[in-house]
Amino acid sequence: MVKIASELLVERLADWGVDTVFGLPGDGINGIMEGLRRHRDRVRFLLVHHEEAAAFMATGYAKSTGRLGVCLATSGPGGIHLLNGLYDARLDHVPVLAITGMQATSLLGTGFQQEVHLERLFDDVAEYNVLVHVPVQIPTLVDNAVRTALARHTVSHITIPVDVQESDADLKPYEGGLGLGRTPETAPIYLQSPVVPAQTDLLRAAEVLNAEAKVAMLVGAGALGARDEVLAAAELLGSPIVKTLPGKAVVPDSHPLVTGGLGLLGTRPSEQAVEECNGLFMVGTNFPYTAYLPEKARVVQIEADPTRAGARIATEVPLVGDAAHTLRALTPLLHHKAGRSFLAEAQQRMREWRKDMAALENPEREPIRPQYLMRVIDRLAADDAILSTDSGTVATWAARHFDIRGDRQFMLSGNLATMAPSVPYTIAAQWAHPGQQCLAFVGDGGFAMLMAEFLTAMRYQLPIKVFVCNNGLLAQILWEQMVLGYPEYGVRFQGPPPFAPWAEACGGFGIRIEEPGDLEDAVANALAWPGPALVDVVVNPDEPPLPAKVRYNQAKGFAEAFLKGQPRRTAIAATLFRDKYDQFKA
Repeated sequence: MVKIASELLVERLADWGVDTVFGLPGDGINGIMEGLRRHRDRVRFLLVHHEEAAAFMATGYAKSTGRLGVCLATSGPGGIHLLNGLYDARLDHVPVLAITGMQATSLLGTGFQQEVHLERLFDDVAEYNVLVHVPVQIPTLVDNAVRTALARHTVSHITIPVDVQESDADLKPYEGGLGLGRTPETAPIYLQSPVVPAQTDLLRAAEVLNAEAKVAMLVGAGALGARDEVLAAAELLGSPIVKTLPGKAVVPDSHPLVTGGLGLLGTRPSEQAVEECNGLFMVGTNFPYTAYLPEKARVVQIEADPTRAGARIATEVPLVGDAAHTLRALTPLLHHKAGRSFLAEAQQRMREWRKDMAALENPEREPIRPQYLMRVIDRLAADDAILSTDSGTVATWAARHFDIRGDRQFMLSGNLATMAPSVPYTIAAQWAHPGQQCLAFVGDGGFAMLMAEFLTAMRYQLPIKVFVCNNGLLAQILWEQMVLGYPEYGVRFQGPPPFAPWAEACGGFGIRIEEPGDLEDAVANALAWPGPALVDVVVNPDEPPLPAKVRYNQAKGFAEAFLKGQPRRTAIAATLFRDKYDQFKA
């Protein structure tokens, strides 16, 4: 059997340690599919129902493993569908390789069916972006693409015309020029060298951190894997540890140094700690919400990318390096702070905050409170569970009512904040971590977008657990409209849609819960189910995801929306009153 060019692609991916390609076939990639078939013992192909989901799965695979994620789509519309998931990878700085098909080279430029020049379309999303011209260059182009994605934590893209895919592997039809080059030969090798700042920069950083009495640490996704180093530095500095949402799993939520998240979905103690600090130590984060950063503080930042170091706030000492290695080099230079009043005050505020949050998890309230739903999942889930949450109000409930403990992981679309990634993320995580609980926490709007992927979980018998926080509306947009002073418009569906029958029709476990007393058994049964399971929970649609500290303009806009005729304003007001009553009672 003659070796075809697509085999060069698949073999090279396998040489790089790629074991899975997420995708959907099409006539623009039939040659690549044949290459995968011939080498299915080395690289597995996971068939999805939508190319957007394939890109999300590649992203979720990369986020949950730290390895390269790979997705595949056909020419034209298939490749276009990848874009949303690929932007998610790019904005959250995870390594993903996208492979697409292209019309035959003899037809390019003729306006042939589905002729979309994906190498141009992907120019913004992919840092390495190339069209294959001849088969013999494929291994080198794969090497370049993979190295770029791994080194720069970004997206690479290779598009291959169908005639090239199906050509003989050793075909090199064009030779010309002055003969100064030969067929490229590279090796599938990439070694990440530990990046540590210069000693002089470490000394300057230590000087700043040692000098300030009130230091707060803000840690992000770049500090994942540096838990011990973060805790050691914070202990020496007497610093509260504030977490970005993508960095939620850096340290356990129950640790006495931790004050939770920052921003609209964060905690009041974290917001106060950052407002009042005179030294801010940012580790592995390029936190974009600058309104929450201190106006006057001395700043030290550890950032792997020199272009992002100091990009958000005036930074006295930007340290370019890996979080764990840099902290290990910096910690011996830090002094143990004897004065702990700043930390003690943050810890007292955190105790009060936890009481307030616990009061909102009232199991007796009807309709079911989304906070209670999240807490039940938190209590019953394993200590190494991987939770993927969607965007919207569900992210608020996950941020505040799901705790990191043990080896738990937490994933979401951090910077793109797109809807619908949680189920594809969870499928990819389950594929990569077959022995762990992999959970999706998603709103009804996000689930409806890619609900066909529940069939993907069934096809591969991946025991994912999907919890739908079902309020029959696009809740995050509703509250944003009200905060702007506008009554809601165009955000409600026709009541909470029934998703449990869909899960059952797919062959999985499905149950709909409307009473709080039925919730705990339903969650426990779903977690114990040996295959894919879905729990569709009808929750209170009038529960607002209030920020930790309500600002004047937010309260003003909320009141204006009421005065202008906000629907269900009586129910919303009653919910707010009952929330405050529960917290007062607690």
